[in-house]
Amino acid sequence: MYYVSKRMEIIAERKLTLDYRSPSTTRQTNKWTFTIYCKSKTLNSNGMVIDFDVIKKIIHGKLNNQYIYEIIPHNPTAENIAKWCCDEIPSAWKCEVQELKGNTATYIVDDF
Repeated sequence: MYYVSKRMEIIAERKLTLDYRSPSTTRQTNKWTFTIYCKSKTLNSNGMVIDFDVIKKIIHGKLNNQYIYEIIPHNPTAENIAKWCCDEIPSAWKCEVQELKGNTATYIVDDF
């Protein structure tokens, strides 16, 4: 099995819908750190699991400097954003999303 990971930072805005009072229910801009983990039993014709630039184009290209609420179809919690990343990248089996230093959500594809 081959494994690769790509770490990147984005700046994005979001607003959460919560059933309690929180500063997160107002529109805020945050710096996010994403780590995407991909794997494959075989390498593609270029000798890669996936090109790192492809991961960046998908995640950074769709989310950077955007209002995440308009892109993620569910409440854009770090947990839902991590799942969205795995859904967007077919070879992804795990994604970590850090929204603030010390606050990280992880999604792992169970049936990968």
